Amino acid sequence: MGKDVERKTDWLEEDGAVDAEIRYLAEHTDLSPNQARELVREHGTDRGKLMEIARTLKAEG
Repeated sequence: MGKDVERKTDWLEEDGAVDAEIRYLAEHTDLSPNQARELVREHGTDRGKLMEIARTLKAEG
């Protein structure tokens, strides 16, 4: 049972990291939450890389 709980915790932490990056991008760039979510989905959670890409994009109108 310990491994099942550990796997579930790992999954929750990953999801939390993704949500945190989406929130950070939406708050610190001109991206909408949907744009930020798509960017994270396509490029992962490397904040430096995400911020670099986000600077080149425009917010949804």
